[in-house]
Amino acid sequence: MAQNGKGALLALAAFGIYATHDALVKFLGAEYAPFQLLFFSVLFSFPMATLMMIRDTAPGTLRPVHPWWMALRTAASVCTGLCAFYAFSVLPLAQTYAIVFAQPLLITLLAIPVLGETVRLRRGLAVVVGLLGVMVVLRPGGTDLGLGHLAALMAAVTGSVASIVVRKIGHEERPVVLLLYPMIANLAVMGCALPFVYRPMEAEHMGLIAFLSCLGWAGGVVIIMAYKAGEAVIVAPMQYSQILWATFYGYAFFNETIDGATAIGTAIIMASGLYIVLREGRASANKPVLSTKLRPDTGTAPRASTLLRLAGLQPKVRVPQATPGE
Repeated sequence: MAQNGKGALLALAAFGIYATHDALVKFLGAEYAPFQLLFFSVLFSFPMATLMMIRDTAPGTLRPVHPWWMALRTAASVCTGLCAFYAFSVLPLAQTYAIVFAQPLLITLLAIPVLGETVRLRRGLAVVVGLLGVMVVLRPGGTDLGLGHLAALMAAVTGSVASIVVRKIGHEERPVVLLLYPMIANLAVMGCALPFVYRPMEAEHMGLIAFLSCLGWAGGVVIIMAYKAGEAVIVAPMQYSQILWATFYGYAFFNETIDGATAIGTAIIMASGLYIVLREGRASANKPVLSTKLRPDTGTAPRASTLLRLAGLQPKVRVPQATPGE
């Protein structure tokens, strides 16, 4: 099998793992508050985080080089995790994914002021079309919008902020710093809220949370294998396969179906995101979407980009000559 084909299959497997993770969040979210789920998810992630940190042989301390940027990323990660867990708990899976899929579009916009990226006509139009797709999914005025929809939008926005900050400072910060601070902050914030929302947990549910944490890390490991095998421009678009998993899990376990507006809006968002990813793979010297868009930054497990750096790998990206009208 060609290397890119192998990378694509591994990426499909990774995002299947992530979708299973999110389905478990939805299942457990029917019983427990997002604060409680996040607290124990992070707690169970620390042994795996310790093993990953041992791999980092770079000299230095755990003090960030850019403390204010790191504080922004950490706050954004905490907000993203809480909003994503809540959205998955109360919204249909496919609808949550459709809204969160706006993240690459938002990253492209944030890349202009933060990274100095130039977004030309075609990519700018793709962003506008994708954001219109989000409006099709939300149907303001045509459906009752609740806190779940707002949470999904916030997860997309704050996840984009966390992603773009990693792109801004990631080459100077140690991977263990990028990994550790969001986890500690999540543990502290969710721990403060825990006394007000805690419900005693059955042993089976506690085991599911531990399994959920393992899934988050396993997905990251398989993504490493995917990037090692294939090019980023092939691996990154595989994220959209999660909508297929969401449709399956939603129908099989939660009696959910996709309505016409959600399907049309999702198709628009996916088409826009794919166009941006493919244009960057062909023409852009900077790769804010390819490098950072893989997963909302929940702080319960590392971003794939952080795992790649800990593993000493970089995504394979082709950078031919730029073409006009990008």
